[in-house]
Amino acid sequence: MIFVMGPLFSGKRSYARTLCGEDEMIVDVQELAAPGADLTALADRLAARYRVVVATETGGGVVPIDPGERAARERAGRLSCLLAARAETVVRLFCGIPQALKGELP
Repeated sequence: MIFVMGPLFSGKRSYARTLCGEDEMIVDVQELAAPGADLTALADRLAARYRVVVATETGGGVVPIDPGERAARERAGRLSCLLAARAETVVRLFCGIPQALKGELP
């Protein structure tokens, strides 16, 4: 599995489309890290089902004052860590430029 991550509007989805078809990828997985979700099981399912998994970084800005928003950001970050651990390749996109954090660029 290839895990692609980066900030909003950095070209993640366009890059993922160069790697596989729409049916082999899932985007915005940070939205799946709902309260009470078993993040380990979720990461296992996503890694087994999809060739490319795409997440938006959520922890690079101002810390939200709302406790619920902080908790959602924490869960999204934990899910990203679990996915990165399972991935053969981790790609960070910034300004449309892919950078391999783990493995080699496809």
